[in-house]
Amino acid sequence: MINWGIVGLGYIAGRFAESLSHEPRSKLAAVSSRSREKAEAFAQKFGAEKVYAGHDLLLADEKIDAVYIALPHSLHRDFAVRTLKAGKAVLCEKPATLNLAEMLEIAEVARAEKKLFMEAMKPRFVPLYPKIKSALAEIGEIQRVETSLCNLMELTGKTYHSQPGQGGALLDVGIYCASWLEDFLGEVTGVNKISAKISGGIDYYVNADLNFGGRAGKLECAFDRKKPRQAILHGVRGKIVVEELHRPQVMTLGDKTFTAPYVVDDFFGEISHFVDCLEAGKTESEIMTLNASINCAKILETARNNF
Repeated sequence: MINWGIVGLGYIAGRFAESLSHEPRSKLAAVSSRSREKAEAFAQKFGAEKVYAGHDLLLADEKIDAVYIALPHSLHRDFAVRTLKAGKAVLCEKPATLNLAEMLEIAEVARAEKKLFMEAMKPRFVPLYPKIKSALAEIGEIQRVETSLCNLMELTGKTYHSQPGQGGALLDVGIYCASWLEDFLGEVTGVNKISAKISGGIDYYVNADLNFGGRAGKLECAFDRKKPRQAILHGVRGKIVVEELHRPQVMTLGDKTFTAPYVVDDFFGEISHFVDCLEAGKTESEIMTLNASINCAKILETARNNF
């Protein structure tokens, strides 16, 4: 049985905890928040055994095997490193880090400590994803990948989404686009062209045409507009269109549409895979590797450096 701890108890942590309750090899052993009242309410709702008013106390709990980090973006690097050094596996909500240097540091620590670290990139673990991989043979060598994840959001109140340094569309939703580009095109090598709408240090819209060693990748993301949320894989003989790229269940290949519903929900696949890795004694996922997270961070940084 894997004893889980959750650090940070916002909305996304609640969705994770609900999914975790369906994983038979896992138990929600502890949760932590700066507020004991908030932690106790969360624990009561989701059945956590222990409550900590302070994240350091959870990290010091020797019975915790794995920690899900659901804190704001700017805190991911610090708590990932501290958790790994505390001898626990880490499943970190996306984006794993604010920049490439932070991701390189996490990878170095994870390898030195021989502990599992994985960025929580849900699309790679849903049932549709292997079907997409299998369909690549029909479209031939990929020449271009287009990704778009644009949402119209009201950024009001105290939300990290609108805070300079850790906010913006590129970090919050562009990371999903980067994951598709990384997996199907590899390492970014440059920028062909880019446009961005920036206000108060926050990128509300980004449209980047990136170079991947002669192949092209489009990364479009936004907080200020709605558009079809798709990944389109262009091969030499055809294309695959994936709907809702951050939570994919439907793809079109030619005149055929294929559907692959979730098992439980969009979180369950990544949780199950992470537990598989732990039970097998792995220190790295073969699906969302440390290098994959490094390359994703590099894609975002390449775009950001060319605003």
